[in-house]
Amino acid sequence: MLDYWNEYPKIQENLIQVKKLISQRLVINNKSIEEAITKFSSTGGKMIRPALFFLFADFGEKKEHEQLIKIAASLELLHSATLVHDDIIDDSPTRRGMPSIQTRFGKDVAVYTGDFMYTSYFELLAECMSQTPFLLKNAQAMKKVLQGELTQMTCTFNADQTVSDYLRNINGKTAELIRLSCHEGAYFGGADKKLQSRAKRIGSAIGLAFQVYDDILNFSLELGNDQKPILTDVQQGIFTLPLLIARDNHPEIIRPYLEKPEELSRQDLIQLAIYVDSLGGISGSLSFAEKLTQKALDEIHQLPDSKSKEVLVIVAKQLLERTY
Repeated sequence: MLDYWNEYPKIQENLIQVKKLISQRLVINNKSIEEAITKFSSTGGKMIRPALFFLFADFGEKKEHEQLIKIAASLELLHSATLVHDDIIDDSPTRRGMPSIQTRFGKDVAVYTGDFMYTSYFELLAECMSQTPFLLKNAQAMKKVLQGELTQMTCTFNADQTVSDYLRNINGKTAELIRLSCHEGAYFGGADKKLQSRAKRIGSAIGLAFQVYDDILNFSLELGNDQKPILTDVQQGIFTLPLLIARDNHPEIIRPYLEKPEELSRQDLIQLAIYVDSLGGISGSLSFAEKLTQKALDEIHQLPDSKSKEVLVIVAKQLLERTY
């Protein structure tokens, strides 16, 4: 999936080095975990977080290349570890279109794999930022991610969940790591405090838009394939923005589907997806994501002119065009 960065060879080369470092660090004398890591790595991923880190690092004058590679690798490892553990919690059968680690190898191996990724993440932090305020900031970011997960768990199967509840969930679960990536890039690249603050705001807006669009796609899947699972979040009691907007617009139609969503048949789910679209859930969510993206673009346009600024504009816009 690093082909995504083909037009940006400098970023691509940095990401190749990050991927190589992660492979070197994730070596373990356990055949099952080693195979699980290999399978997970083979599913790809655009490495958005380390890419944003490098883009913001370009706005400063301080360039310690080895340190930057290690920090970018730590961000990707943290993200990967959360994905592995998320799939266990959600009992998710797939990840990036392939069987998840817990599906392929079982929950025990998946837990140990995620834990091993965390230990490698901690090692990198100790090596590259132990004398900086970002050791604490990473700990705080992990705490916010966990709080987002716990808030979502509290809201599970809650038909009265509010849009504000949802936004608190994704602000921790998704936006926090993207915000951290942008902030760390600006800081370790040597940018001034004003630009660091702007990087955090850009990361927040991009992170929220990224998750909202993911949730839109969950209701926008091709429904003609009988083998393709649909609305998996709904069946797990996770009610996202498109569903919440449709419920608020027409509660008499949507609320019955929220009473026992785990028992909904495939046909029920297809009908619910149709309702969510026709009752304004998709258009309302898309409008919300577009506003977040515009907020990010407004901040990006105030950055110093550079190639990285141009790339940031493109990446932010593409968040509303992706189909993955």
